[in-house]
Amino acid sequence: MSEKSKTIIIGLDGVPFDMLKGFAEDGTMPNTANLISTSVFKHMRSSIPDISSVAWSSIITGVNPASHGIFGFIDLRPNSYKMCFPNFSDLKAAPFWAQTDSRSVIINVPSTYPVKPMNGVHISGFVSIDFAKSVYPPSITDILRSLDYRLDVDAMKARESMDLFLEDVDKTLDARIEAYRYLWETQDFETFMLIFTGTDRLMHFLWSAYEEGDHQYHEYFVDHFSKIDKAIGEILEKTGDDDNVVMLSDHGFERLDHEVYINYLLEQNGFLQFKQDSDPGIENMCAGTKAFSMDPARIYINFKGKYPCGSVDINDRQIVIKELELLLSEFKIDGKKVIKHIFCKEDVYAGPCFDEAPDLILISEKGFNLKGTMASKELSSKGVFTGKHTYENAFILVNNPSAAETLPKDPSVIEAGKLIRKLVTGK
Repeated sequence: MSEKSKTIIIGLDGVPFDMLKGFAEDGTMPNTANLISTSVFKHMRSSIPDISSVAWSSIITGVNPASHGIFGFIDLRPNSYKMCFPNFSDLKAAPFWAQTDSRSVIINVPSTYPVKPMNGVHISGFVSIDFAKSVYPPSITDILRSLDYRLDVDAMKARESMDLFLEDVDKTLDARIEAYRYLWETQDFETFMLIFTGTDRLMHFLWSAYEEGDHQYHEYFVDHFSKIDKAIGEILEKTGDDDNVVMLSDHGFERLDHEVYINYLLEQNGFLQFKQDSDPGIENMCAGTKAFSMDPARIYINFKGKYPCGSVDINDRQIVIKELELLLSEFKIDGKKVIKHIFCKEDVYAGPCFDEAPDLILISEKGFNLKGTMASKELSSKGVFTGKHTYENAFILVNNPSAAETLPKDPSVIEAGKLIRKLVTGK
């Protein structure tokens, strides 16, 4: 092991500030509580939109989505309606570990598949398809398999049996911890990044178990965080006084009451039209379409010359935006306002990929989850999820006060990425 100071980054995917604070205060996470007591602990804003692919891409690069080029889990190919699933190969900005000559160990960062050769070890996170393309160097693949390493929780099991799902959550967490232990002891490194993503999976399916003390799975939910805290304690015991520790989440979470289908709203109000006698779908939009939505709540104006059946002249952009803003600002379900913030692309994005960005991005009010599917035949529904992502209540925890001073009062994941890059690369 190198005697130089190290930077340790621990990610708790989706964990909101108030949840972490509560678990620290009630004894569920005593090691985290000790870290908080000697660190700077802040609320943090997620990316816009508040999803892991965009947020973690901003964290590992320290740049705006219009510079790193990732706008969602599903994006559009330029000047077309063809959808793609962007991955690590589509990232336009270098991650911090590629900006230094020092060795790094990177474990389970979402949207870093397929891995690339680097100075150190990289095991990609969600979405990782092929185990062989998820591990660098290939020489550690057999060792990871011997540890029963899983690239992600099998979320489909939750739709079959919650008990089977939770068994898989346990096995995935146990193997993740065994993998970190092995790599910590066998690798020389100056940067170590470990992300726990089972937290996000649990909160999607079992947010109600967190809120309700008498819930069947409440104890399990709390115990999962206790297990993570024990691993955090192990890591902290192995760090030196001069080592930098950053702990953070990529977005927050809250209760989900309604899944809301923005394209249904657009269709019902004349913004979105489909070819006659065709099924709703992006490939079946017709020339009367003014705007359409992609997950999660990214609205694209259907411009002439940009899209195959574009119908809006670029000079009419502000007119269409004002029409959309009026519709969305007055949109209510059960008497409750649905949209909290409406961002224009100019307010959010800056960089060479600006033209590919959505024209409007929506942030919902509490309890509403905005969806981009075109197949819905209703405005809202309630599915199996009980929790949803949030923009404003992620967290960041930094044990180095002078480094934390570089964070603004209301930091975002981009500022967190800049801080991490500075700690790792010095620039």
